Amino acid sequence: MRLLIISLALFLTITLKVQSQSVYHHVRNNGAYEFVDELANTGIVDVNSSVKPYSRMQISLMLKQANENREKLNKRQQADLDFYLKDFGKELNPTKNFKRRFDALYFKDSLFTATLNPIGGGISFYNDSAFAYRRWVGADGWGYVGKNFGFYASLRDNAENYRLSSPLFLTQMQGGGYKPSGTGGEFSDMRGGVTWSWKWGSFGMVKDNIEWGSGYNGTNILYSRAPSFAMLKLIIKPARWFELNYIHGWLVSQVIDSTRSYLYAGAPRNVFHPKYIAANFLTFTPWRGVNMSFGNSIIYSDIEIQPAYLTPFFFYKSVDHHLNGMSNYTGQNSQMFVDFSVRKIKNTHLYLSLFLDELAMKNMFNEEKHSNFFSVKGGFRVSNFPLQNLTVTAEYTRTNPQVYEHIIETTTFVSNRFNLGHYLRENAQEYYFSLQYRPSKALKFETSYTLAQKGPVLANNQTGRLGLKFLETVVWQAEVFEAKALWQIINDGYLTLGAQFGNYTGQPTYTPTFLFGKQLTISFGLSYGF
Repeated sequence: MRLLIISLALFLTITLKVQSQSVYHHVRNNGAYEFVDELANTGIVDVNSSVKPYSRMQISLMLKQANENREKLNKRQQADLDFYLKDFGKELNPTKNFKRRFDALYFKDSLFTATLNPIGGGISFYNDSAFAYRRWVGADGWGYVGKNFGFYASLRDNAENYRLSSPLFLTQMQGGGYKPSGTGGEFSDMRGGVTWSWKWGSFGMVKDNIEWGSGYNGTNILYSRAPSFAMLKLIIKPARWFELNYIHGWLVSQVIDSTRSYLYAGAPRNVFHPKYIAANFLTFTPWRGVNMSFGNSIIYSDIEIQPAYLTPFFFYKSVDHHLNGMSNYTGQNSQMFVDFSVRKIKNTHLYLSLFLDELAMKNMFNEEKHSNFFSVKGGFRVSNFPLQNLTVTAEYTRTNPQVYEHIIETTTFVSNRFNLGHYLRENAQEYYFSLQYRPSKALKFETSYTLAQKGPVLANNQTGRLGLKFLETVVWQAEVFEAKALWQIINDGYLTLGAQFGNYTGQPTYTPTFLFGKQLTISFGLSYGF
């Protein structure tokens, strides 16, 4: 049944008229993303920035539009545009004979395009407590066949001498399926997929990181900190004013199914419960520069792949009630979300993102019985005002108790035990402010201040989930001043230098051991490829 459904979806997709290609540019390779965001804030291009990653073709077309309006850019922006066109110009030029970036392997003819590059680098942190690092090595490749088929693959092996990422840590370091070793460990990350695109949409089977929701210091709907997971991905944009994004993903529960686990050669063979996510995000653009997005998702487990959850336009909570009745213990875990992104004021991006895990109108204002489980993020970014090449960002995030959680362990909003939403998880708030200055091509200086606070959490199997107060007490706090410089020396070749004064107090399990307390930490990074 599952193969029949997937095969039917693929067949219906590939029979459409095709005139485009999709290979996704990783969301954390953020040089091009920040430049596109700046172009959008200035009013040069239009972009739905609440859904990432963008495809390489999508970035290329926006850079092409900027090049057609070159006179509206300042000298630094023109230099940045030329810099990124060396890479994304591959999608725009019919031959390989143009001024392009360095690639270990690049081939292009009338049918086939392929690029292959090595991945290597590391980042280190030094303070009075330790010298910690993460290093990585691997390879990245992508290509197109004809006018419609795209493929990409990226393999990265990571190793650390101190644990930098954990499901418990309240940091933004990307996580993975970790193999501990001493104070550190290692993990491997394999991403990529195949896509089929046409003039007004694309369909793919990919394993990747995604971000839904607006924000510059993490997003609160779906965030890229969690390990990549496999998914069917559908994007439809049949009109200028409407876009649908849909995924059906295979998550990693890491919850042992005792009925299917067994002993083999005297050792336990643990089998996990299956776990899936279905989610849609519908974006409406009533006016240029205004995006209003609405969507919902469901985490489901302990059943076969449900055809109703393969339907991109459904409201999944209603489907859950139909399949399982109204009981929390037999049903699944559903969510809703709303995002507003406004760029009507020149140089300015205003945004608001709301994640609704549960919202009961009956007791909404009853302090003892409410179940207002929501996360809200709002803020603004101003680019090239009041000074050219200066960017100012201010953002606030509040996440109520029990958001992203569920009474059934197999249906929590996590994969590999990493939260899929905001990195601070439930019962937390964050104030974030930053100044960025870009004096020349691919060079950025940034200072930032972050105040993050977290309150007590309630175990999923405990009763009394109603009426919980937001941040009644603070059990963990991080106050961080940071200054850093980032230089993209060549396309995808980064050099970073930073200094962070942090004061991490409260529950130590939320913080990497070498950062806890008052610390001045110096960081240095050098990398190529992503």
